[in-house]
Amino acid sequence: MTVLGWAQIILFCAIVVALAPLLGGYMTRVFNGERTLLSPVVRPVETAFYRVAGVDAAREQHWLTYTIAMLLFHAAGLFFLYVLMRLQALLPFNPASQSAVAPDLSFNTAISFITNTNWQNYGGESTMSYLVQMLGLTSQNFLSAATGIVLAVALIRGFARTSARTVGNFWIDITRCTLYVLLPICIPFTLFLVWQGIPQTLGTYIDATTLEGAKQTIAVGPVASQVAIKMLGTNGGGFFNANAAHPFENPTALSNFVQMLAIFALGAAMTNVFGRMVGNQRQGWAILAAMGVLFIAGVAVCYWAEANGTALLNGLGLAGGNMEGKEVRFGIVASALFAVVTTAASCGAVNAMHDSFTALGGMIPLINMELGEIVIGGVGAGLYGMLLFVIVTVFIAGLMVGRTPEYVGKKIEAREVKMAMLAILVLPLMMLGWTAIAVVYPPAVASMGNAGPHGFSEVLYAFTSQAANNGSAFAGLTGNTFFYNLAGAVSMFVGRFWMIVPAMAIAGALAAKKTVAVSSGTFPTTGGLFVGLLVGVILIVGGLTFFPALALGPIVEHLAMQSGSLF
Repeated sequence: MTVLGWAQIILFCAIVVALAPLLGGYMTRVFNGERTLLSPVVRPVETAFYRVAGVDAAREQHWLTYTIAMLLFHAAGLFFLYVLMRLQALLPFNPASQSAVAPDLSFNTAISFITNTNWQNYGGESTMSYLVQMLGLTSQNFLSAATGIVLAVALIRGFARTSARTVGNFWIDITRCTLYVLLPICIPFTLFLVWQGIPQTLGTYIDATTLEGAKQTIAVGPVASQVAIKMLGTNGGGFFNANAAHPFENPTALSNFVQMLAIFALGAAMTNVFGRMVGNQRQGWAILAAMGVLFIAGVAVCYWAEANGTALLNGLGLAGGNMEGKEVRFGIVASALFAVVTTAASCGAVNAMHDSFTALGGMIPLINMELGEIVIGGVGAGLYGMLLFVIVTVFIAGLMVGRTPEYVGKKIEAREVKMAMLAILVLPLMMLGWTAIAVVYPPAVASMGNAGPHGFSEVLYAFTSQAANNGSAFAGLTGNTFFYNLAGAVSMFVGRFWMIVPAMAIAGALAAKKTVAVSSGTFPTTGGLFVGLLVGVILIVGGLTFFPALALGPIVEHLAMQSGSLF
């Protein structure tokens, strides 16, 4: 660990905090239907979409109608993406003559991209045509990211409104999110990435001759545009198999730093949107502070573990940190920071192979996902995931003082707590349930690349990543099998939509309630005491749920490493 390394981490955090109110203020105006700088250009396009689709811009929806519209929208996206991959060989913009994608892999991939997971059991450049990458995958990157954001906005409206029956209009929200937020940022971001050296072309793959005289095919394509939205929308699916470790996806230290900022930018800004819409920005800052505490703790442990390397190598006089599986152009600090950022934000892009991290270094990305998309989290999903824990926290605080819990003027009652716990428990059901099956089912065991606790960590990481809609891979596990394609698809679907429905039910219940005036007995939710209590509840719930599994994987692997055994 070095001073320069910590300076990079501090600079990153400072820029994220500075961007939060700027983006948050703009996004609040967008979702409130107020005029913005882009309105003169974008408003006519927005209006045309409504006219073609037959959407009444003045009509809002009940929470159930809003949720059903979202589910039908994604059902159509699932069908379209599946058919596109199955017919790939017959469609244009396929310069490498890629064949049709197998049925089970197509199903897994379609579920993956509509759920904002972007788990990939394939190598992008060797499996998907340009058309599938652009029309299928990149389009879903926009739409799944926009869905997470608008669902969070609907939940915020539940807290902000009084005696209301509606929480917004899904079709209006997702249109505005795409036209006013995602596209305007991705266009200049794409140009920046092209400037850094990322390809953006429809030309054919390039045949080159190496210095040794061998022939090599270099894959190119419309890469920069997909990288821009996969980072900004916390999708993570790579155009290339090596993802952000590939020089055509992440060529320089500057591109690496800016991509990390893009991963956190909108997720952090959503906390500010929450504060503005409920009329108290300190509420948003308190939530961001809780996220920040968990994030800094994770970075510190991961950076320390990777900078110290393994006891066995240090004993052989090879001290200097663990560089295995890392790109030399990024080094230890940028790789450790990227690993924590991408799993804290539910992005899934990787610039190093987590399978090659030390046991404790690889455990931090695992814990980030197991906590449930709340340390910044996926765009929108991170905020509504954190708000579920907020509801549980104020409920516990209410039990401590013997009064009905309140949050931002709304009484938190039995229905909200039950829905919050239902949503929170969905993730460990998928993560631990499927892991238990996979480590005893012979075809699944055969896919493990390592034995012992490291092999267990590979399986646990895979289902944790998919259920948390993260999509990053630990590596080392052969995932393109019928079992993992089917089980992974179920994990991703349940982890996304079975969490959304209870959250939207909470939005509807809160919107219908009256606002309660603050009194001397109201528990303050903007100070350090609340932040500490919130962090404590998150860690206790996560620890009680996942410590046994972690003890079987990275913890016992670390202890074995200390005694000289590696896996």
